Amino acid sequence: MDGQAVSKPAHEGGLEASSDHDGFHPIEEVENRWLRWRRKIAGNTSLNLAYRIGVGLVGALVLAVGIVTIPYPGPGWLIVFAGLGILASEFAWAHRLLRFARARYDRFMIWFSHQSVVVKALGVLFTTVVVLATLWVLGTFGLIGGWVGLEQAWLESPL
Repeated sequence: MDGQAVSKPAHEGGLEASSDHDGFHPIEEVENRWLRWRRKIAGNTSLNLAYRIGVGLVGALVLAVGIVTIPYPGPGWLIVFAGLGILASEFAWAHRLLRFARARYDRFMIWFSHQSVVVKALGVLFTTVVVLATLWVLGTFGLIGGWVGLEQAWLESPL
């Protein structure tokens, strides 16, 4: 051959293009379009600064919401990783932090899955206490107690 890559059909172990033009996968096309758009923004210093500030603000907001929701049932860690992912799209430090946090999270979850029922129950108890304490501090129990006619001083938020 003359140094050019030859692709095999799918039935011969090769990859078949999923799009009619350029042999790109649709996700690659979107990614290439985004990269072209991002390069255009990067060419204008003021616009690039505004874009990076916007990404930083949105990423920080999503990250903060994720951190607040970690102890609650639901997607707390997923939101944290989404916030870090947003930040990592523009900032190298966030990319490093995202890799570090994901590795530590994965290690902890593997460790936790191998623990006894007692340790897992303590984890559930701790999570429950954090959720109840937060709901109390935010005044949720006093609010709901007022709806049902249960007016107790200890249900009111200390704030």
